Amino acid sequence: MASPVLQVDNLTVEFPGRRGTLRAVDDISFQIAEGEVLGVVGESGAGKSMTGTAVIGLLEPPGRISGGSVHLEGQRIDNLPHEQMRRIRGDKIGMIFQDPLTSLNPLYTVGFHLTETIRTHTDLSEAQARRRAIELLNEVGIPAPEQRIDQYPHHFSGGMRQRVVIALALSAEPKLVIADEPTTALDVSIQAQIIQLLKRLCRDHGTSVMLITHDMGVIAETADRVAVMYAGRIVEVGPVREVVQNAKHPYTEGLMGAIPKIGGRTEDLVQITGSMPRLSQIPSGCAFHPRCPQAFDRCTQERPELLPVGDSKAACWLHAPEAADAAGGRRG
Repeated sequence: MASPVLQVDNLTVEFPGRRGTLRAVDDISFQIAEGEVLGVVGESGAGKSMTGTAVIGLLEPPGRISGGSVHLEGQRIDNLPHEQMRRIRGDKIGMIFQDPLTSLNPLYTVGFHLTETIRTHTDLSEAQARRRAIELLNEVGIPAPEQRIDQYPHHFSGGMRQRVVIALALSAEPKLVIADEPTTALDVSIQAQIIQLLKRLCRDHGTSVMLITHDMGVIAETADRVAVMYAGRIVEVGPVREVVQNAKHPYTEGLMGAIPKIGGRTEDLVQITGSMPRLSQIPSGCAFHPRCPQAFDRCTQERPELLPVGDSKAACWLHAPEAADAAGGRRG
């Protein structure tokens, strides 16, 4: 089996403070194969974006990686000096943010953004870099790229700016792209276009993608596998079809049950009671147990690790070999 493009082992991210240390990402492990799209999904505060930020080395102080490792194509990158990591970030890892305006300087044309990035990470001349930039704009669906390359970000709509950012992320032909909520700020019809564009570009370039989102619909449409996060931990991971159609963790079941179905009744929608716990108030045992309708005594005392369930894994004591013995003690 080929080695993964990205390998994350026991990653822990902490924020030291006067009142103690807060753990935003808690001992998570996953990998992404070449050309694979891994969807990372969960509510706000689950640790999705923090995981992506840690992988690319953009944690803001006092945040720090306090444990674990990150390997890109077999090379450990979480302990590299800032300048070396900066070169890898533009060369081997591309980034797509939720708001394209955070990636584009309004004082420079989109052509300047693209050609500078291309020239920084390749040996192309200025003229060659410009031609490559025009090719990229055309590839991501920008009409009349020869003219629009000299326009500024404010001349583009939100969807077109996101296409420019995707072109920017792919300009150095990276091995991995981390897309953090790339469709959230766009209307539904533009979302679908961006999703299709991402899928096509990944297929054509063989690029691996870590797709971070709170939208299970986007995951179902785009990802090959999905990792569901809750309170800084991965609670379920598996093939996207398996997770969407046959969720193994009660939290994933709740996420899927809250999605309206065409022709379905609104009263059939599932509501997850309560809210995500604060980092300073993570419950003992399984962090989801106060909101879980299937929790029993063990859930309040012991934290479950990911357990194999068919083609997936779920961090839930319902799938432990001894779960049948505990079933009698469940509370509804």
